[in-house]
Amino acid sequence: MGPIAVKTYPGEAWQQGSNRATFEPDYGRRGMVWVHGAFEPATGQAAIVLSPKRDSVSHIQLLEKVITEFPSQRWMIIEDNLSTHSSRETQLALTAWPEIQVQFTPKYACWLNLIEPWWKQLRSLALKGRCFTDMNELTEALNHALSYWNGHCHPYIWKKRPQEQAFLEPIGGFGVYRPTDNLAI
Repeated sequence: MGPIAVKTYPGEAWQQGSNRATFEPDYGRRGMVWVHGAFEPATGQAAIVLSPKRDSVSHIQLLEKVITEFPSQRWMIIEDNLSTHSSRETQLALTAWPEIQVQFTPKYACWLNLIEPWWKQLRSLALKGRCFTDMNELTEALNHALSYWNGHCHPYIWKKRPQEQAFLEPIGGFGVYRPTDNLAI
């Protein structure tokens, strides 16, 4: 998740008339933190590492946390193409953990990375409608939201099974498709 700043975050307060969510803008710069996270879809549990910057060291700390919090014989980690995920330092650290296999999502396919919907949940639990005055409040809110999520987590289930999704048949070039009548089973 991108940098989270110490500021006021809008809530769901609606105003009469134009039906727009409104809040008092907050332009203060009181610090920010990067949130690095891991999500385990089979159980729904998550882990985060809070860092002052987005770098390979923070990503390696997240990998260490994954190994300790999600014990297993082997790990398949799906990551996006962020430069810290494939940096020299990260690749060197992964050589020490042969039981970790990393799979990168295709570029421009963030919906394949299951942590993306979880980021939305974390923002909603930790930030929505809150005003933070210092870094301690912000980190406490993020850690509290994580502990709440892990206390109430459930396995992640795709909304549609492959049998229920509409399949498309190519009509011509340039990515033009039309729905097909037959479904794959």
